[in-house]
Amino acid sequence: MLKKTPQTEEIVARPPVVVVMGHIDHGKSTLLDYIRKTKIAENEKGGITQHVGAYEVALTEGKKITFLDTPGHEAFRAIRSRGAKAADIAILVVAADDSVKPQTIEALKCIREEKIPFVVAINKTDKPGANIEKTKNDLAENGVFLEGFGGDVPYAEISAKTGQGIDELLDLLWLVAELEELKGDLKSPAEGFVLESNLNAKKGITATLIIKNGAMKSGDFVATIGALAPIRIMEDFLGETISTATFSSPIRIIGWSKMPKAGDIFKVFKNKKEAEAYLAQNSAEGGTKKKGVATTEDSEKILVPLIIKADTIGCVEAIEHELGKLESDGVKFKILNSGIGTVSEKDVQKAGSGQKAVIVGFNVKIDSSARNLAERDGIIIEIFDIIYKMTEWLKTDLAHHLPKVETEELTGKAKVLKIFGEQKGRQIIGGKVLEGEIQSDGLFRISRRDNLIGSGKIRELQQKKESARKVEVGNEFGAMVESRPEVTEGDVLEFYKNILKAIQI
Repeated sequence: MLKKTPQTEEIVARPPVVVVMGHIDHGKSTLLDYIRKTKIAENEKGGITQHVGAYEVALTEGKKITFLDTPGHEAFRAIRSRGAKAADIAILVVAADDSVKPQTIEALKCIREEKIPFVVAINKTDKPGANIEKTKNDLAENGVFLEGFGGDVPYAEISAKTGQGIDELLDLLWLVAELEELKGDLKSPAEGFVLESNLNAKKGITATLIIKNGAMKSGDFVATIGALAPIRIMEDFLGETISTATFSSPIRIIGWSKMPKAGDIFKVFKNKKEAEAYLAQNSAEGGTKKKGVATTEDSEKILVPLIIKADTIGCVEAIEHELGKLESDGVKFKILNSGIGTVSEKDVQKAGSGQKAVIVGFNVKIDSSARNLAERDGIIIEIFDIIYKMTEWLKTDLAHHLPKVETEELTGKAKVLKIFGEQKGRQIIGGKVLEGEIQSDGLFRISRRDNLIGSGKIRELQQKKESARKVEVGNEFGAMVESRPEVTEGDVLEFYKNILKAIQI
């Protein structure tokens, strides 16, 4: 756990870390865009944030705020949860023309679980369809009672597009920060949270950290559960190389021994020996969850083998979350491997061993050797840059690439009215179609006094003494049937056919 109260004499006020949360397309990135005078929202693929962003903003009088921008799409729940865990204050953005939505409620749950104060930003108040009063009422129905409306939650009515009300929102944030009396210790070794990690083809494993206390400098060592790095290359949120950093700053450390787990606590040490001791202790205490292990229940389902590659750990989590939603009573995704970085030849080789797996990539490239091998061996690789497009593909196109399953489809019922005789071990019967239709080569099960006793097949079918391909409900027929046991008058024949169907995801 992080120390909540610094223990040395070098205790000073520290800038707040503010997480921006809310439903997709309610204007979180546009709000930060206006505050920072940059173009974050326009640069996001598909107009949505798919990674956590950490940005430092300088206000007047030397005041600074660190903002954490989180994705609004439902799939990125784990990233939003980490953002709330790392923050001191939250902004809950709610669009006045859309009001409270599922991710609004889910973001609110994250805020309450972490017990951090929050400010509501009612956005898009300039739009023709804006209904501020309805938004306030919907918030109240979900337990958010705003100041002046029976509660004490601060709020601002804003337009992230025009800038209306944003100065008031920043004043509210600073007031909340002052009431929280946020402090930091300049002399303590830095500690905080891992926000995200990824693999850079040129630089190696990198991780975005948020410092909650203390300071760090080049030459120190940083460690988490399972990974450590010498602080040789340290960048600020703009990508500029820096030599020192202190609390509330978002930074990027390059050159980790292994991939740091997003959401883990990090600590800084003066030398490698101390960092390795911390790493050894925590690695021994921690455990890893096995992936792709089939349970007895899973054995009754169709397992769809997948390999996941993404640009960040958070995106891997989002894909796994989406897969969980798509699983049904008959289908389960089996993740053979998941990781970050380019789709490699090794990934394709693993996909081709045993039952062929599908490789799903998110914001990554494919090695030319991997592409060539996949084409030769018939391995499917699909790359996406928007989470909902990946979900749509998994639900629709993927089914066409999977083995078809044989299922029974009931086509009709008939009652045996008379037995006319027997010919070469086959019976000649007369009957009436009760439901659906029966066909000349139809398969049937025999039901006698509501008990299934056997099965059979029609060899010849007639209607009005003429050969028929099918006979529909309400009509009488004659047929030559072959069955075991033989049918008798009064039996009900349940007709079905076996068809091959694509797996429904």
